[in-house]
Amino acid sequence: MAKRQAGDQAFVATENKGAVQEHTFAGALSFLRRRYSKDLSDVDLAVMGVPFDLATTNRPGARFGPQAVRAASAIMAWARPHGLPFDPRDLLSIVDTGDCVFDPFHPATVPDAIEAAARRVLDAGAALLSIGGDHFISYPLLKAHAAKHGPLALLHFDAHSDTWTGEEDDINHGTMFWHAQREGLIDPACSVQVGIRTYNAETHGFTILDAPWVHRHGIDDVIARIRETLGNRKIYLTFDIDGLDPAFAPGTGTPVVGGLSTAQALGILRGLQGLNFVGFDVVEVAPAYDSAQITALAAAQIGFEFLALYATRPGGPQAPA
Repeated sequence: MAKRQAGDQAFVATENKGAVQEHTFAGALSFLRRRYSKDLSDVDLAVMGVPFDLATTNRPGARFGPQAVRAASAIMAWARPHGLPFDPRDLLSIVDTGDCVFDPFHPATVPDAIEAAARRVLDAGAALLSIGGDHFISYPLLKAHAAKHGPLALLHFDAHSDTWTGEEDDINHGTMFWHAQREGLIDPACSVQVGIRTYNAETHGFTILDAPWVHRHGIDDVIARIRETLGNRKIYLTFDIDGLDPAFAPGTGTPVVGGLSTAQALGILRGLQGLNFVGFDVVEVAPAYDSAQITALAAAQIGFEFLALYATRPGGPQAPA
């Protein structure tokens, strides 16, 4: 358990490691009370908000997602996630580097601004956990990651495939993985989509474990299929919060019934330790439609699990023997 400290650790902390215990109901907010910093020297992973929601096809509001997820994370900042034998914050140097800045009055410039913000983190040698924002942000984020790591395997949790055929330079949260596979940013042959439950006749070669398949086969089979398909490839993990059923995540722009439970999602993520994850995002939290913070809490917990996955990657401080 963390030692109680003075408030506002987001600003006054001098270390990038370790848990922080301060009042959950007060103080400057950052993700898991991590220190805010633009200095990424000696940082293993940076958290960045991307408050963009101009690409939505239904309800807007995900621009407020980063604030909501940071606020929800305050309640879980004092201790490691239940059931983990380690705390990733003890092993990784983690900072919250604030939000990506872009000009919403010139939407066509936003993708390049997001990509440039991501490149700044990656070029400094840190990994990146991005908090959206709508799901379009994954496209410029993937551009930055593929520039560093080459074509990636994609692990994608969502109610929607987001591979509908688009138009050149469209800004649409339903087409970005069609663009990404067409441009060679991701390799569909070693990519998996989990929880899908909206119609798309074209798979583009992705392995799709749709929501009925997950419910029918269970967590262990999902984990096995994901591990088999991804193998030892470098992986980008994106989690659209509407991958969860609206009972567990009502605060999102395009909810679809019949989805995963929070427990199922966390169980699957726990089973993926040791895979070669290089980047993460959790997106589409729209707090105006939330109830009792349950969507933001789920997203914050998922982000915490991402930190654990990064600690267990090959070569990481908690890599499996």
